[in-house]
Amino acid sequence: MAARLDDGAELSETHEINVTPFIDVMLVLLIIFMVAAPLATVDVPVDLPGSTAAASPRPDKPLYVTVGGDLSISVGEDKVAREALGSRLDAATGGDKAERIFLRA
Repeated sequence: MAARLDDGAELSETHEINVTPFIDVMLVLLIIFMVAAPLATVDVPVDLPGSTAAASPRPDKPLYVTVGGDLSISVGEDKVAREALGSRLDAATGGDKAERIFLRA
């Protein structure tokens, strides 16, 4: 508890938190964790099975659909109306529903 001395007036209490002990405790905890963190990393050998799957081929020319900040839609570099997006994607992919389309926003 702290008290303030005014020029001979009545003693009154101050209601302020003394943060110095809190800072000291936080610094001690920081040092403890800085010392203990490297000790917590233990090398554990993990034997993972090998993969026999072939890597998926990357497309020669990827198809990008871009949504702009003003909600405008572009397929490739051409702007497209929302109503015509489905038909434009079918035309760009040749009707192939399995072709990968990349989305940029």
